[in-house]
Amino acid sequence: MPWEYNGDENGKDKQPADIEDIIKKVFNRAGKGVSNGPPGGPLLLVVVLLVGWLATGFYIVAPDELGVVKRFGEAIYTTKSGPHWHMPKPIESVLKPKVTQVKRLEIGFRTVSSGSPARYQMVPRESMMLTGDENIVNAQFIVQYRINDPIDYLFNINNQTATVRVATEAAMREVVGKNDIDIVLTSGKYKIQQDCEKRLQEILDSYDSGVSIVAVQLQDVHPPKQVIQSFQDVASAKENKIRMINEAEGYSNEILPKAHGKATEIINQALAYKAELVNQSTGDADRFLANYTAYKQAPEITRKRMKLEMMEKVLDDIDKIIVDPKVGRSILPLLPLETRTSKGGSQFKIGGAE
Repeated sequence: MPWEYNGDENGKDKQPADIEDIIKKVFNRAGKGVSNGPPGGPLLLVVVLLVGWLATGFYIVAPDELGVVKRFGEAIYTTKSGPHWHMPKPIESVLKPKVTQVKRLEIGFRTVSSGSPARYQMVPRESMMLTGDENIVNAQFIVQYRINDPIDYLFNINNQTATVRVATEAAMREVVGKNDIDIVLTSGKYKIQQDCEKRLQEILDSYDSGVSIVAVQLQDVHPPKQVIQSFQDVASAKENKIRMINEAEGYSNEILPKAHGKATEIINQALAYKAELVNQSTGDADRFLANYTAYKQAPEITRKRMKLEMMEKVLDDIDKIIVDPKVGRSILPLLPLETRTSKGGSQFKIGGAE
């Protein structure tokens, strides 16, 4: 061999020998093998071959790429965009993955034609999933990713595209399996996308895959064709239920304030009537007690006073003549009668002496 390596017996930390030593050894072996040829001819041929072999080590890395230099199959270092040189094959080789490119995987379907209109082919084995309430749902989605660590991407996982596809299916099935079908089909799509993206990144990080997930996008989620009409009927029934509940709540919001107002009015009237009766009863009781106290102190006087007060009430609306009994014995009992009108509008006659 025209080169030698410095390292342990397992081949680790190998370094190429000095280039001048390699050239000298090649020249010596070439000179010994062609001693009968023209002077300088074999040496020139060897030099040309050596220069041509060394020239194969030049390479260019594009702006969207990152160079990964391998030495006997082991990744040694990376190079950025621009021209570079490495030890020619079979010592070193270079891989140039596109690290800025966002890769796209279709799960549950494949694009057959991207024309107008686009045509797709369904892949049920990828899209059929089981929800948390044991219903089957058909979900097609897209995952977008890019290379984060090219060395991990190239050397830690085999068949990178298939690995990302299988991991994506596993993450989506796990997330869908934790949600009911109503959430999956209606309001929970955005959360499912976010949860799937997070779970997928965790799975790929556990593989040291060097992959960074950009987005997970649900394209279509629907029940299987065999039961889609039944699901539509259920959805319509739920919409009718919500509509009727909203109508009932609207009627309730309209009638309850009126009822509360009427109830408050009745309660206030009852409280006012209660207060009036209590005050009136309290006043009657106080007057009775006052009369009773006065009666106990002067029964005769109180009795006469109460009699006169009652007569005032009874005879308040009529004209009346009060005659002392002592004086009444000396006058005629018949007085001239004349027609008079009482305060209440009734007519009566008062008798007089004839």
